[in-house]
Amino acid sequence: MKDDFTEKRSEPRSIIDQYHSVEFSLRDCAFTYQFKIWDISSKGICVLVKEDSDLLNYLKVGDVSELKYYTNNALKPIEYLKTEIRHITKDEKGRFKGLYLVG
Repeated sequence: MKDDFTEKRSEPRSIIDQYHSVEFSLRDCAFTYQFKIWDISSKGICVLVKEDSDLLNYLKVGDVSELKYYTNNALKPIEYLKTEIRHITKDEKGRFKGLYLVG
């Protein structure tokens, strides 16, 4: 059977399935937050944050932090990567209404 699958996403996937979650442990924030990675593209990742999450008080677009990424590779389960917050977007009407997409 011929494989007729065509990728419909706007950006190619190059690191898909490499990471499954990311941990935010930020200076001045008393808590550590771990999120499942929702979307990975060649330009970055996206996590979903509830609109009432205290974490949003500690994040700003342009912030750069060293975050802890959990991989799907048993030989290297954790990686620390310097990560820049490029957008904090509230989904007003879509699939994730009431959540912020942070990427």
